Amino acid sequence: MRFLPGLICLLPLLSPLAHAELIDDVNDRGELRIALEANTPPFNFKDDGKLTGFEVELGQLLASELDVRPDFVVTDSSDLLSGVETGKYDIAINHIAMTPDLKDRFDFTEPYIRTHAQLIAQKDETPRSILLVQSLTEEKPKVAPVVSLAIPFQKGNPAFHASLENALQRIKTDGRLQTLEQKWFGAEASVEAKP
Repeated sequence: MRFLPGLICLLPLLSPLAHAELIDDVNDRGELRIALEANTPPFNFKDDGKLTGFEVELGQLLASELDVRPDFVVTDSSDLLSGVETGKYDIAINHIAMTPDLKDRFDFTEPYIRTHAQLIAQKDETPRSILLVQSLTEEKPKVAPVVSLAIPFQKGNPAFHASLENALQRIKTDGRLQTLEQKWFGAEASVEAKP
């Protein structure tokens, strides 16, 4: 009977509900699985069969900061967020605007860019972006509303959140994010969010 207290302490670890922190999985694999659609220049797209764009380079920088390889997975809109939610992908970098509904389903990094919704609509020929602009305001805006683009990942991973956030902050602080914005958008795409 003297082993019973030790066994009771181990039961939560053996439970199927116990799960590893996402950062441990990423480190064990040595790669960060990044979902994107690869159809929206200059955000992310294929050029002669090779992935490129602002968000592709951002994903490469984030993986490098986490000391792992980036593993880009091209998917479609029906699988993108559901794949992150189920753990098929670690993150999605696909010019995703933080909305109240998405905040209920995912944890997010701080925004990597705050931009006018018009920029997204101009660069993306798909109806989804036009719907994004329309959904942000009931009337036609005189000035396009500001949206915050951020990186969603599974809820309940505080160590991963801290690691990813720290990586993003280093990229912002040393100017690499601004350099990417200038390269892909011709100027800084970020705008100051107005309260």
